Amino acid sequence: MTTTTSTRIREFRLPDLGEGLTESEIVQWRVAEGETVELNQIIADVETAKAVVELPSPYAGVVVKLHEAAGAVVDVGARIVSFEVAGEPGTDDPTPMSASNEAPAKREPNLVGYGAAVEKGGRPQRRSRTLRADTSMGTPATTVVGPTAGTSAGTPASTPAGTSAGTSAGERPRSTPPVRKLARDLGITLDALTGTGPGVLITRADVLAALAGTTGSPTATPAAGADPVAAVHVAPVRSSPAGSTLGETRTPIRGMRKHTAAAMVASAFTAPHVTEFLTIDVTETMDLLTELKAARAFNGTRVTPLTIVAKAVCIAISRNPTLNSSWDEASQEIVQYADVNLGIAAATPRGLLVPNIKAAQSLTLVDLARALNSLADTARAGRTPPADLAGGTVSITNIGVFGIDAGTPILNPGEAAILAMGAVRSMPWEYQGAVALRSVMTLSLSFDHRLVDGEQGSRFLADVGTILRKPAMVLTMV
Repeated sequence: MTTTTSTRIREFRLPDLGEGLTESEIVQWRVAEGETVELNQIIADVETAKAVVELPSPYAGVVVKLHEAAGAVVDVGARIVSFEVAGEPGTDDPTPMSASNEAPAKREPNLVGYGAAVEKGGRPQRRSRTLRADTSMGTPATTVVGPTAGTSAGTPASTPAGTSAGTSAGERPRSTPPVRKLARDLGITLDALTGTGPGVLITRADVLAALAGTTGSPTATPAAGADPVAAVHVAPVRSSPAGSTLGETRTPIRGMRKHTAAAMVASAFTAPHVTEFLTIDVTETMDLLTELKAARAFNGTRVTPLTIVAKAVCIAISRNPTLNSSWDEASQEIVQYADVNLGIAAATPRGLLVPNIKAAQSLTLVDLARALNSLADTARAGRTPPADLAGGTVSITNIGVFGIDAGTPILNPGEAAILAMGAVRSMPWEYQGAVALRSVMTLSLSFDHRLVDGEQGSRFLADVGTILRKPAMVLTMV
């Protein structure tokens, strides 16, 4: 008797890549329809809000259909590729390939990590997959295993068309955890909103539109997938006269740019910002830098004013720990951190990144200089791993490299403070009872007034200024 092996169609749905995101962009496919692939073979590069990751195949088989084109922005949970895979001999659940190459109508949603495979008999079986963040450019691997804690593998579940989110008594409005958190932070009640996303899903754009007072206006309600910044800043569309050209260039707001915009809007509307300024004479710090560059310990290590400012921030935080904290709205607690995970704002071709140096307070000055150099080089090369972008506690932005003296930086979401360092300029300055040409810098400190009182912010800024004005004064602080 001859035993035959049946085939079945397996759908692969876009997973949540461990960042709590609702969508990702398919940068490129590495396979084509009709191609045979192996288990864990890389089939696509996908861009999230933080990095480009390689997507491995969850099956060994033949690629039947690519459901989305390269460049498409796809919702988490949407099918992106179908495979024809070999079934077990004598299986009770063979799914022959149909002429239309369509997969069965009923499939388990495949979300966080790669979700759970359903065995014969309905018993769930966990799978683990490795999602390598931008490994084609040398970035360390990041592993996402099973359903992420606190996230349902079936979220978001589908709602029949025409059903309004949150209309049934006691029913939780349909939205994703990040959207619910944003609504909670902004004081928006989800029960009053009707989602514009797939299956009446309440999106981030819906929440921000409600905040701007546009909910209920047929012309202002954002469409599904609309940019959250556009939802807040509603402006009339310019129309050009017949036959004329405005010479506009339009770039879709996607990936990291979209994430950054949404994060900055959420930060600006959530945390009460206060900004203080301090202009100081940093001549002695610049003299110190000259000496450090000639020191044997710094041989081959680039050392800049940012190096000294970073060390000064770590020392000042040890004396003013409230600036190294965050506001936990859900638990109504202030979380103070032992380690200073120091974020450094970096302008890259993909947009603004704020990677952070873990436990920066424990590093020597030379180790801190090396960490800053590595962080900057990696960011410029587009190889920053997601792990370096998560967990920051306080940040520095160096606007001085662009010739800017001062500004009002917006807090990195979840952090209590950000320090902007301005350009170092030679200026007439009062020195030892006379006017002399000195090196001068302006520091701009923005902080969350829920966490940091004016006195605490001022003392922190004064400590940083004291170290930069007279580096030897650090001996009185440690």
